Amino acid sequence: MDMNTSASPETDPVRRQVAECVARARAAQRVYETFSQQQVDDVVLAVGWAIMEPARNRALAERAVADTGLGNVEDKLIKNHRKTLGLLRDLRGARSVGVISDDPARGVIEIARPVGVVGAVTPSTNPAATPANKIINALKGRNAIIVSPSPKGHGTSTLLLGYIAEELRRVGAPADLVQQLPAPVSKSATLELMRQVDMVVVTGSQNNVRAAYESGTPAIGVGAGNVAVIVDETADLAQAANRIRRSKTFDNATSCSSENSVVIVESVYRDMLRALQAEGGVLLDERQKQRLQQAMWPAGKLSPAVTAKAAPLIAHVAGLQGDGFESARFLMVEETGIGPGYPFSGEKLSPVLTVYRARDFEHAQDIVREIYGFEGAGHSIGLHSQKPERALQLGLTMPACRIIVNQAHCFATGGSFDNGLPFSLSMGCGTWGGNSISDNLNYLHFLNITRIASPCMPDEPGIDDMFGAWRQRHGLC
Repeated sequence: MDMNTSASPETDPVRRQVAECVARARAAQRVYETFSQQQVDDVVLAVGWAIMEPARNRALAERAVADTGLGNVEDKLIKNHRKTLGLLRDLRGARSVGVISDDPARGVIEIARPVGVVGAVTPSTNPAATPANKIINALKGRNAIIVSPSPKGHGTSTLLLGYIAEELRRVGAPADLVQQLPAPVSKSATLELMRQVDMVVVTGSQNNVRAAYESGTPAIGVGAGNVAVIVDETADLAQAANRIRRSKTFDNATSCSSENSVVIVESVYRDMLRALQAEGGVLLDERQKQRLQQAMWPAGKLSPAVTAKAAPLIAHVAGLQGDGFESARFLMVEETGIGPGYPFSGEKLSPVLTVYRARDFEHAQDIVREIYGFEGAGHSIGLHSQKPERALQLGLTMPACRIIVNQAHCFATGGSFDNGLPFSLSMGCGTWGGNSISDNLNYLHFLNITRIASPCMPDEPGIDDMFGAWRQRHGLC
């Protein structure tokens, strides 16, 4: 659901409808703001159970695929479970009520305060997991939240909010803490929600992100995905290929963290292609590549017929037969160009992997930098290597907020049980990606912090302490 800022005849009734939702949310939030940390944590667990209870999880996964046609049920089951469980693990024991820090030496006490009513715009690719993640984070901060789901995801979101309402009643929390815009969700209603709430968080199209930043309300948006991974000459090729396959095919590549391009150093290029083929990848020849391109971008825009579909179905849409297409896990195309004239260099939201050949590691960096100059700047880069210094080199020089080392990228970028990133389905891309944050969206973004400053021991340096060494270095003594 993309938005523009043009007026429409329904603006006034829409404004009233949104205002009624916001008023109910504010009343509920004023009650919730009085809850203790223990009560808040009970609410958080209750909402986590609303999506993780196995029967509910399956119902949500099945509804999501039925309504959106994106991804597959079994992977959405895993996503709903793991992402929510990981988030609950991150929040366990985290202070978000009252005094959260007291530093006597500095004389500073920090107090967590709610931001108020949050407006959350969520995508069709993850119509249960993403709203649940934002709702739990918002509730951890004693906020109310109103979801604006994508039109395709509205039915799944409605089912989720019904489960959440049951659990809120169970723990004695106000029902209007969690709401969503009524169907049909219009562009004008979403924009009006952005104007009326206290903070906006947006995951989805870049048009939505820009609209949030232009709404006049404090906003957090995330950048476009177009993840590239580098495989260097030291990588364990079999492991790298397995990780790329698991990540690229998960939920039919609905994740913005799914690999879109793999850049392979020339000395291991052919061996890595064979490793990827052993994992179920089918490499297209030039004629097949052109047929696939025509099917995926028939009018210059990615076709819904291939978005988040399984590889055999995509091959069928493109008229590709034989050569293992019926059993393909993912499709591969070799590419040398980057930019609008080379659509395979962009985000594909499907199990189609673009393969680039690099002379060496430095050339691989140059290719990724050019890819991100076209699309995906700020998001993340994957690296398969046995040289830790190369990860540091990428972190010091490349336009990316996360460097994911020797991991299945889409599982690792948004937090994993075996890395230290916060569990999230919304990855900030910093100024490279036009975002206000460069980390994974988490509960701290849903807090205001009040600081009490009391006198402490003075710490005032003298002029010589501050400038003495500097003056000597520059010949000013």
